[in-house]
Amino acid sequence: MPTKSTLSSRPARVGAVVVTVAALLSGATTLSASAASPSSAGHATAKPTVVLVHGAWADSSSWNAVVRRLIHDGYPVTAFATPLQSLSGDSSALRDLLASIPGPVVLVGHSYGGAVITDAAAGSTQVKALVYLDAFAPAEGEPVIALAGPDSALNLPGVLNPVPLGAPTPTTELFVAQQAFVKFFANDLPRRRGQVLAATQRPVTYGALTEPSTAPAWKTIPTWFEIGTIDKVIPPAVQRSMATRAGAHISTVRSGHLPMVSVPNTVTSLIERAARS
Repeated sequence: MPTKSTLSSRPARVGAVVVTVAALLSGATTLSASAASPSSAGHATAKPTVVLVHGAWADSSSWNAVVRRLIHDGYPVTAFATPLQSLSGDSSALRDLLASIPGPVVLVGHSYGGAVITDAAAGSTQVKALVYLDAFAPAEGEPVIALAGPDSALNLPGVLNPVPLGAPTPTTELFVAQQAFVKFFANDLPRRRGQVLAATQRPVTYGALTEPSTAPAWKTIPTWFEIGTIDKVIPPAVQRSMATRAGAHISTVRSGHLPMVSVPNTVTSLIERAARS
């Protein structure tokens, strides 16, 4: 299991940079996300708003199954459309959204979305709980690109397709090779479902994955962390190391890298447990 010092001091190598980028994958879908409200005004006043933050190679509709369950249980919920342009810009956009929401918030991040909530919620008195799902929880100064670890499937060649071709720059868009997506990222989903997610992925910029994180919100906000035990993108040992460092309430589930798609009931239960706390 990587130690805290391993997480913060791993050397940056050009080859590792390219393959490790894809570890920021989140479940990709094509439809735009929408804000949703519970059917009862009483529920709206009694329960915090749940804000769901997707990661790279995704859009907010990756949360659809979880959104339906949260609405059924009376939670106000909004799925944030992460711009995927830069960590600082994505975090700033999320802070703007939070400022528009009255009352307390439970903030949930998947994969690269974990880094976004880590930065966006720092210093917030509105955010009452952080929930990380197969996610990155960086410390100050760490770019998420450095955190996947040597056992990640992303250390295999041919995982990423940069657009345009050539050495990446901050604005280079990165796509995941579709066969790699199905094999490693959607490994606990039906093959056809994985193929759809691979085909409809959104790109993330290289700059978003290499920008250092700022002061982490998990130092001051109660934190929950769900580890997928068959995740081949962010290995379970790496997730546990970050979760332990964050002082998180840790749970495990047999899932790959896309738990909101493959095990939405389990994900919803964890979010609601954090909300009740």
